[in-house]
Amino acid sequence: MNWISLESIEQLNEIKSAAGFSIIFKHSTRCSISFMAKKKFEFEWDSLPEETPVYFLDLLNHRNISNSIADIFQVPHESPQLLLIKDGECIFESSHGEISAEEAAEQMTVNS
Repeated sequence: MNWISLESIEQLNEIKSAAGFSIIFKHSTRCSISFMAKKKFEFEWDSLPEETPVYFLDLLNHRNISNSIADIFQVPHESPQLLLIKDGECIFESSHGEISAEEAAEQMTVNS
């Protein structure tokens, strides 16, 4: 599985209009907690269905996109943060030490 860099509002609109599941991972490159959450997620991400698009947002370089995520998906801003999107709606979000690819995969199974 590979990260897809989230670098434009247009990509958010594509995620919002896409059918099926997508994941957005918001990451601060200067935060040790964010670094640890990202490493844990990467260690577990083989539990996710292989075809799942996983978007990576560098918060420091794209704060405007992070603000748009909060507006579009109606979730409060956190960092780090994982959002599970299904059919354009955020159905699950977690932050900090609660971020888990295994939990996201479980939510995908429950919400299929």
